[in-house]
Amino acid sequence: MTGVEETTSEGAGAGSGARPAGPLLLGVRHHGPGSARAVRAALDAARPRTVLIEGPPEADALVPLAGDEAMRPPVALLAHAVDEPGRSAFWPLAEFSPEWVALRWALEHRVPARFIDLPATHTLAWSRDGETESEPTAQQEVGGDGKDAEGTEDAGATAADVRVDPLAVLAETAGYDDPERWWEDVVEHRGTAGGDVYAPFQGLEEAMAALREVYGSGGHDRDLVREAYMRLQLRAAQREFGDDVAVVCGAWHVPALRRKSTVTADKALLKGLPKVKAEMTWVPWTHRRLARASGYGAGIDSPGWYGHLFGAPDRPVERWMTKVAGLLREEDRIVSSAHVIEAVRLAETLAAMRGRPLPGLSETTDAIRAVMCEGSDVPLELIRDRLVVGDVLGEVPESAPAVPLQRDLDRIQRRLRIRPEALERELELDLRKENDAERSRLLHRLGLLGVAWGEPVVSRGSTGTFRETWRLRWEPELAVRVAEAGVWGTTVHAAATAKAEADAVAAQGLADVTALAERCLLAELPDALPVVMGVLADRAALDADVGHLAQALPALARSLRYGDVRGTDTGALAEVAAGLAERVFVGLPPACVGLDADAADEMRRHVDAVHGALGLLGDAVTGMRPRWHGVLRVLSGRDTVPGVIRGRAVRLLLDDGELRQEDAARLMGLALSPGTPPADAAAWIEGFVGGGSGGGMLLVHDERLLGLVDTWLTGVPVEAFTDVLPLLRRTFSAYEPGVRRTLGELVRRGPGERQGVGTAGGGIPGFADELDIERADAVVPVVRLLLGLDGTEDGAAGRGRPAAGDLVGATG
Repeated sequence: MTGVEETTSEGAGAGSGARPAGPLLLGVRHHGPGSARAVRAALDAARPRTVLIEGPPEADALVPLAGDEAMRPPVALLAHAVDEPGRSAFWPLAEFSPEWVALRWALEHRVPARFIDLPATHTLAWSRDGETESEPTAQQEVGGDGKDAEGTEDAGATAADVRVDPLAVLAETAGYDDPERWWEDVVEHRGTAGGDVYAPFQGLEEAMAALREVYGSGGHDRDLVREAYMRLQLRAAQREFGDDVAVVCGAWHVPALRRKSTVTADKALLKGLPKVKAEMTWVPWTHRRLARASGYGAGIDSPGWYGHLFGAPDRPVERWMTKVAGLLREEDRIVSSAHVIEAVRLAETLAAMRGRPLPGLSETTDAIRAVMCEGSDVPLELIRDRLVVGDVLGEVPESAPAVPLQRDLDRIQRRLRIRPEALERELELDLRKENDAERSRLLHRLGLLGVAWGEPVVSRGSTGTFRETWRLRWEPELAVRVAEAGVWGTTVHAAATAKAEADAVAAQGLADVTALAERCLLAELPDALPVVMGVLADRAALDADVGHLAQALPALARSLRYGDVRGTDTGALAEVAAGLAERVFVGLPPACVGLDADAADEMRRHVDAVHGALGLLGDAVTGMRPRWHGVLRVLSGRDTVPGVIRGRAVRLLLDDGELRQEDAARLMGLALSPGTPPADAAAWIEGFVGGGSGGGMLLVHDERLLGLVDTWLTGVPVEAFTDVLPLLRRTFSAYEPGVRRTLGELVRRGPGERQGVGTAGGGIPGFADELDIERADAVVPVVRLLLGLDGTEDGAAGRGRPAAGDLVGATG
């Protein structure tokens, strides 16, 4: 039953053992390659007239598709509730799943194959109305009931409420502390050639019977109902084919199917079950979603490894090491044939030392770490992701049932040459090329429909509006999203248009509508724009919150910008943007009065957003920039406006060339004067040089401003310094390390040593060696008055006005 030995139909004769009386019950572990090989050997030996498989009976009509040449596992049976979007269930099957092997055997030998689990119409309804289930434990995979990653029912999982872990109990009884290792040793690494092909199933049935005698159903009524339905289906098959029936199901269910029960009792358990209208089809699946780490209740730790064991005709360890070496070489690591040979030897030695019949995944991993990875776990993460788990994506034939929307999506994917892949990859698009522009439109439309195939990311190269970068990965659940989105239309374009219109009407806030308008432009949905713009105009007219208006404006600005790139008519957007901007200009100054620290910081972000939006608008909305600069001047000069907003307004005016450096220095001097509370002064500094606005470089190149900040900081009273320190630390910690080092060096050198950096005359204004006597004399009368010195005009005229340098010397 391993990747080492394979039992063929020719070898399943004399040594196959006596077939048990009654129907052939083959209890398996879902997605176990050893179980899969044992099932094939048992079916070859027994040659039943029909095969019954754990799964929803609605899938019986889909069985012939499993034999289609275009069908490549891993795949899954998908059931979804027609009238309840979001309610769905998957029954995943891999090439090494016992159920898939049984299905293919039946098709190859032209015998009927039927599914006998509880119908999906009840399973979906029960997941809605039934009790809340807990997650199954790691080894509850030998049968039962559970949940997949979506929280919907899945045929490959186990009794979620069974507190006992069947494999753990059996492993502990056998003296193992690891149930996975026990399973590998007694099942996956056990050969069947020349032995009794029925013995593994008989032993597992006896073990499960003993466990169920002690634990029953674990208090989970759903298993009892499912097993009642299975018994009814088994009886129906026996009436048609006698005992020449084979059943492939989770080993946990076998004792219940063997148990004698009346038809009346079984039907009583099924009476009154809830129902929903369900549809079913085949969908591609991935090895990654078979992994337990994905949240799949019946998941396994290593689907890629299990697939390798099942597919390797001989020498699985040697073949595995060769795969690993090939992967590491692709990543430019030096791995030779000698490494492969040594890793195989080490794995076999470890297996012998640990008393295992053959090297398992733990032995091969330890050997790879020591020989090929030089003791590092970093390459092992790559090996685990690419090989142990794997990124295989299955395929289903075009003849599989699908909603019209899925058909249209398949057609577009083929035309645009953009295939779904399980492995995450980045897609660079140049919107100047028609094919790339269509790809962009498709991804944006699918995003509107909730089919998150691609996620937009920041481009590493050009930042022009004609470039887009997407991170793509196709997940099996997206097939459900496509089926659910089919209610909006039969084509991607029509469905996205209808969904956008519905979302606009249902949007809660103004910013949601403007964001939707932007997405409609990116997705090129001109038919949806009139509805969206109508809703936007109505919401904008009724919303008086300046914060909401400021949040909405950037999305409109981006829409106008991208509309130009994509050749879209954006006249209506420009009108709405102009109206929003006017209302922001009028409402912003009064909205900035009387704010606490948190509200002031949020309003500062709104100011930044509006400023950036107006920069994007450019000439699309005429006359906006001068009006905005007037608003900033008002904000910069009002004492009632919080310091962080006043500082930001000054900075934005300075950056736009609307304020001279001398005027900015004057405003900073006023904000940092001794009469200003330290907390408000620190907030002003944050607004002026913080928030990722490049303020660090501004201080580096204008030491006059640096001097003002330095002088203020050194003059902050001790009792107030602790209060303003967090704000200052937040401001300056955002600077690049190089900028912080330069500022520290400038401050350390002091004013007298910072000369010759940035002015033609070799000195820095405000830090010159020589005193500017003319400017200093202007303040002498005020200083003399403050000091109480004789400042009469006669005395001054007779003795001459004292020089400023003399005055400084006199005052110490």
